[in-house]
Amino acid sequence: QVQVVESGGGSVQPGGSLRLSCAASGSAFVINGMGWYRQAPGKQREFVAGITPGGATNYGDYVKGRFTISRDNAKNTVFLQMNSLRPEDTAVYICYAEESYSYSEGRDHWGQGTQVTVSS
Repeated sequence: QVQVVESGGGSVQPGGSLRLSCAASGSAFVINGMGWYRQAPGKQREFVAGITPGGATNYGDYVKGRFTISRDNAKNTVFLQMNSLRPEDTAVYICYAEESYSYSEGRDHWGQGTQVTVSS
C-alpha cells in the first residue's frame, strides 16, 4: 500500500523559511501528481501547491510568490520551499500523492501532516 510521509515542519518567526519534504512509497503503479494542502485548527483544508511529473505547478492564491514546489520523480518525493512566512501560514501541512493505475482511474493518498508554526 502507498504510504505518504511528510517531514520538515517546525517553528519559525515571521519572515523566516522552512523546507518541507514528502515521500510516497509502496506503490506498484505510477505516482502522478503530488502536492500539499494545509489545515489550521477550526478552519477548512486549503490547497497550497501541486506539481505534475512533468514539472507543471499550481499554487494557492495566498502562497503564490512565496512558496516553491519541486519534485524528484525517481524518489516520488516532493518539496515545498516556504519563504517569507506569515503567522497565517500556521497550519498542519498535509501531503498528497495521486496513484494512477489506468488511463482514467487512480487513488489519492494522504500523509498525516507536519506542523508549521509561524509566530513571534
